[in-house]
Amino acid sequence: MNNKLTELLKNKPQNLLNIFFTAGYPQLEDTTTLLTALENAKVDLVEIGIPFSDPLADGPTIQESSKIALENGMSIEKLFSQLKNHTPKVPVLLMGYLNPVMQYGLENFCKKCQEVGVDGLIVPDLPMYVYQTEFKQIFEKYNISNIFLVTPQTSEKRIREIDENSNGFIYAVSSASTTGSKADFSAAADYLGKLKDMKLKTPILTGFNIKNEQNFKDACKYVNGAIIGSEFIRQITDVDDIANATANFVASIKQ
Repeated sequence: MNNKLTELLKNKPQNLLNIFFTAGYPQLEDTTTLLTALENAKVDLVEIGIPFSDPLADGPTIQESSKIALENGMSIEKLFSQLKNHTPKVPVLLMGYLNPVMQYGLENFCKKCQEVGVDGLIVPDLPMYVYQTEFKQIFEKYNISNIFLVTPQTSEKRIREIDENSNGFIYAVSSASTTGSKADFSAAADYLGKLKDMKLKTPILTGFNIKNEQNFKDACKYVNGAIIGSEFIRQITDVDDIANATANFVASIKQ
């Protein structure tokens, strides 16, 4: 498989910064404003959340942004129409739950992703066997990388199975809690160290509880990069200029 994500992982394997935001938040039409601002701020890749009414893996900050985005009128169809008018300069991932994707139609969804320049999907509630039997062939047909999540509770056997079935990166959740919790990032060091010692062939990015430059640097000692979601959402909430807030936040992480 060869797309912007696999090219990035091949050419720049370390210190990757991935920023997450919810499509249609704070305002419905802010999606491409934020995407452009993040590209201009030189992030390595961008993860866009598809709002869902029951986001199980997300903490209160992202849940609230999802709720507001849905109230704003955000939908998968609307997101694709927004992305259609934007040619991505960096790899773009969509993060969403299985139910809306299946309701949209799996093949139609993947086809649209390819058309608008989406390189990968993160579907937290997609079981491995469903991916292997129903999704993999369609993902590959449209050149879409699938991103699996692992947690401190994931067995070594399962992690190695995920490693064998990955064609992008592995998303290491740094705690079993939901995103954006108050837990100190340092608590994840032992776990990320164990992942590093497993010498997996697939690059690893970690998310959950990455809030600042120090957290980012600490994470990158163990894995290939980090994902910031809840803290970024907080930084663009109730501000006059989300593009300026985006530039300042990314600059604070990549000093």
